[in-house]
Amino acid sequence: MQAIEIFGIFAITIMVVSYALEDRNPHFIALFALGCGMAAVYALLISSYPFLIAESLWCLVAFARWRRVRNPKVHSDPNSAQRS
Repeated sequence: MQAIEIFGIFAITIMVVSYALEDRNPHFIALFALGCGMAAVYALLISSYPFLIAESLWCLVAFARWRRVRNPKVHSDPNSAQRS
């Protein structure tokens, strides 16, 4: 097995495990974003451009979600206080 294949398996394993554990801690969301980024790098290395685009987008979505979950006060609805 080549090193690039091991890297790809490692990236996908990080993604799957961290996705399964997301509800336990926001750090797993960040780890999922990292795994997606690693999978995007793997896709680039094997010249799989559709996979590169998909994993890059997942990385950005997961990172934004991690930021929102990590600091909910900053990303909350500003009008929610007026409704109470």
